[in-house]
Amino acid sequence: MTVADLENALHALADPARAALLQRFFKTKPGEYGAGDQFLGLTLPQERQLAQQFQALPLAEVEKLLASPWHECRQTAFIIWTLQFPKAGPAGQRVIHERYLVNQRFVNNWNLVDITCPMLVGTYLLDKDREPLYKLAAEPQLWSQRMALVSTLAFIRKNQFADTFQLSALLLSHPHDLIHKAMGWMLREVGKRNEDALEEFLADYQGQLPRTALRYAVERLSPDRRQFHMQK
Repeated sequence: MTVADLENALHALADPARAALLQRFFKTKPGEYGAGDQFLGLTLPQERQLAQQFQALPLAEVEKLLASPWHECRQTAFIIWTLQFPKAGPAGQRVIHERYLVNQRFVNNWNLVDITCPMLVGTYLLDKDREPLYKLAAEPQLWSQRMALVSTLAFIRKNQFADTFQLSALLLSHPHDLIHKAMGWMLREVGKRNEDALEEFLADYQGQLPRTALRYAVERLSPDRRQFHMQK
């Protein structure tokens, strides 16, 4: 199997009608956050199935797909890296992580961020300095900032919440709802594991959290606690 075989397999599953729906869903019109992106019309299960079939491709071959104009080609390539990463060993994981960041300009929509970052950034940094996340958060690109937040899902799963809280505080004034949603999602994940920690953060930043972030963050709290925070 070659990367050309994978690309051909992706194109063979193209569905123009579904592609048109996806281009609207992922906001690809001029001036929208996904402006100019092109879709073949595959489903995520189809992409995951192909990624499983082609996961033995060399990293450098997979990397060739990242420059594709087709969203599903890039997404399938990134999914392959998430499959390769756990089996790669420390040296191999470092290479995948580094190549991912070199190619972060191709992580250009929220679904690509969410599928990749918890593994290729967050898991890699579990036993390392977290400074790369703060560099991502400081970049002016929307997707880099979302990457910083969503990467902390790997830490949350290990009951490490400090970076989620610190990055959320840094991005409180961000204007875009895709950051608000990511922030709220990560805070909700914290609350699923430790409600007291979430409640303490919400108390510290009462009235400052974007409304969308707050609504996401309190989804799993009891009705009376949800009402309490939303009224604040």
